[in-house]
Parts: sequence; structure tokens; C-alpha cells
Amino acid sequence: MSYDLMVFEKTKAPRTKKEFMEWYEKRTMWEEEHNYQSVDVTSPALKKFFLEIIKTFPPMNGEFAPDDITFSENENLESYLTEYSIGYDMIYAGFAWSVAEEAYQKMRELAKKHEVGFFDVSGSIGDIILPDGTKIE
Repeated sequence: MSYDLMVFEKTKAPRTKKEFMEWYEKRTMWEEEHNYQSVDVTSPALKKFFLEIIKTFPPMNGEFAPDDITFSENENLESYLTEYSIGYDMIYAGFAWSVAEEAYQKMRELAKKHEVGFFDVSGSIGDIILPDGTKIE
């Protein structure tokens, strides 16, 4: 099990929770015709978000994953490794539960900075928040 969060292109997502959840379910069927580890398929805002978040939470796989030398130099790195699935208009991230609070804060901060939406997939409330702070309800 992982602690899951998602960011999304604000211009592509529906504005009601019911429609958003249907949109989310469709996106997480992983049927887009591309490699879900490639940042080149997503929007410019989501790409900028990704390139910044991986400085704190590096990906487990793909071209940006840390190499063996980086691992040997940082004994705490393993708990920060994150599994990313990158779609055309969303990035889904699976974090270790040990860093859940830090991941939530960093994702929210960077979502606002890069003007993308935020969805707390694993949260009990399941907040869906637009960059201006508006919640989708």
C-alpha cells in the first residue's frame, strides 16, 4: 500500500466532485497510448511540477531514477522514492506512508506554484483543490 496523491491540469478536469471522480476513474484505467514514465507526454505545467517534485521525491523508475552512487551517498533516499504514473493531463504519485505528511505538504505547495490541481487520493476526505484554493465539491 502507498499513500497516493495526484496533480492534474486544471483546464482538463471537471468542476463537480461527481464528474471529477468519473474523470479520475477513467484516467486511472491507464489506457492512454504511451509510456506512463515519460514526462514528455504531459502538459508544460505538469512537466515543470514533476521536474521540481523529483528533487525531494525521486522516481523509483525511469530516466530520472537515482543511480547506485546516489543511493550509496544517501541512506535515507529509499523512503523518499516515489512511483509516478504520468498521463496527458495528470500525474499520479504513490509515496511511502512514512513520508505521507511531507509528501502532502510538498505536493500542495508545488501544485499551487505550478498552477495545477491537487487530489488527495488516499485521504479520508479526498480533497480536490484547484490552484487558487477552491475545493471541488
